[in-house]
Amino acid sequence: MFMAFVDIVTDAQMMVMLLSAIAAFATIITLGLPFLSQDTLSSRMKYVATERDALRSKLRAELEEREGTKRGSLRATPKGFTKRLVDKLNLRKLLEDEDLQMKIKMAGFRGQGPIYTFLFFRIVMPPIVFAAAVFYIFFVLNLSTPVIGKLSMSAVAGIVGFFLPNIFLENLIARRQQKIQQTFPDALDLLLICVESGMSVEAAFNKVAAEVGVQSVELAEELALTTAELSYLQDRRQAYENLGKRTGLSGVKAVTTSLIQAERYGTPLGQALRVMAEENRNIRMAAAEKRAAALPPKLTVPMILFFLPVLFVVILGPAVIRFSMG
Repeated sequence: MFMAFVDIVTDAQMMVMLLSAIAAFATIITLGLPFLSQDTLSSRMKYVATERDALRSKLRAELEEREGTKRGSLRATPKGFTKRLVDKLNLRKLLEDEDLQMKIKMAGFRGQGPIYTFLFFRIVMPPIVFAAAVFYIFFVLNLSTPVIGKLSMSAVAGIVGFFLPNIFLENLIARRQQKIQQTFPDALDLLLICVESGMSVEAAFNKVAAEVGVQSVELAEELALTTAELSYLQDRRQAYENLGKRTGLSGVKAVTTSLIQAERYGTPLGQALRVMAEENRNIRMAAAEKRAAALPPKLTVPMILFFLPVLFVVILGPAVIRFSMG
């Protein structure tokens, strides 16, 4: 049997046929495997895209539910008459700039609708305030000032009306920043716990946004938007920078800078978040101390006008009554 095997191995014709069969089988396998194997990369990318869209839809639904009747939607659509008037007067080209767009975002408004509304009131408020000032000065006050003087005062009121939307927007931004600043140190503590427990940055932001929504809807909205941007923006650094720009707070910008550096250089993120949380807590305490230190000057005038007269009446009243009766 061994000699038969040796004869087969040493037979040149048999070896050529065997090698030809092996080569043909290998060729078939090589050409057929790509058609038989599934495209795992494409299926995985499709799954990631589907999960990303589902995450965005979920975050938007949660934010709209938290906001309730406050604004109704993250992105307001332009109204018909407002949009037609702004477009007809070409106000977007005349008054809109990047600074205005950033202020609108810092106030918590999204989309083109708030921009149209703001520009609409910028052009409508001057005549409204002017008409109200004319009615008040001419018919209510009934001043002895000449007509030219009354019209001049009304015109000044109309000019002030042009800046009223800006003042209103600045007040909205200040109140929103104050609410974010009050809750941000606690959010950083939660973010630190999530990161140190092994969660990714996106999952940590999503978790913190869900937890801090009870204390600050504004901060929850910003964190949720950052989570969505981290999921679909190609440059993650842009998502962090957008968070700092939308809030306009130095503490938030410092945290976003730390996050960018941690991802770029691979530095530990936990220690940076711990330091940033302590700094933001100190900023919050300093703001509270500043407001407390401003109370005595603010209370001086009410005390002089309301407390001291009553105090004098209580102290001197019995003496005056006794002197009048004697």
